[in-house]
Amino acid sequence: MFGRFGPWELILVLAIALVIFGPKKLPELGRGLGKGLKEFKGATKELRNTVEDVDNEIKSEAQSADEDTPSEQSEGSSDKEPEPNKAE
Repeated sequence: MFGRFGPWELILVLAIALVIFGPKKLPELGRGLGKGLKEFKGATKELRNTVEDVDNEIKSEAQSADEDTPSEQSEGSSDKEPEPNKAE
């Protein structure tokens, strides 16, 4: 209920903004708000594309690494994990 604005609430907010800022300043504020929203949308779209590119790159690297790595089962090795190399 708190996140929804009906037509009467919107009219009330616009009327209060008109009284506070005046008819000359209100269009400037609207333009500024519109530009800000446009820049925000562009930045989020760019960020989303960057994240998707990195995700696709990681997936392709993982897939190519899986293809390059021979299967342990085909070599006939046991289920035992390999021991880590000890630096001495």
